[in-house]
Amino acid sequence: MVSAKWMFTVSVAADKPILVGQDNVNGRRQLINCPHGTVEGADPDGKEFHGTTLPCTVDSQVIRPNGVAELSARYGVRLDDGRSFYIENNGIRTVPPEYVQTVLEGGFVDPELYYFVTTPKIEVYDESLRWMERHVFLCKATRTPDSVQIRYYMVEK
Repeated sequence: MVSAKWMFTVSVAADKPILVGQDNVNGRRQLINCPHGTVEGADPDGKEFHGTTLPCTVDSQVIRPNGVAELSARYGVRLDDGRSFYIENNGIRTVPPEYVQTVLEGGFVDPELYYFVTTPKIEVYDESLRWMERHVFLCKATRTPDSVQIRYYMVEK
């Protein structure tokens, strides 16, 4: 049995998606600027940390014709004490069949109705954060029209 422990949450503001293009082969490609956000959590020893996401965070998405969204976000984090790390976060969001047309038209679906999971890769710039690079994380995300909340869970041994 695999278990995972919540470690931190990243909450970002999300601007209106910018449509790159859409067709019946690839689906809907869009870019979403996430201009600011917060980070709240604790290290494995329970020491709390707080910080913000750096400007220029972007979420690149393609919503396939079947409604499955493939997501790829990149963001930097600066903690209040000056330490920093970078996250590359890839995942998928799926909706029930009756909501496929809604997401293909750029609409939103109640977060309770979809599956939204990501697998981040983290690089750190302070030795005290090295534990992030030495563990696997899974994320559960929630998207609303103006924000995204990503909860990071560390897979335990």
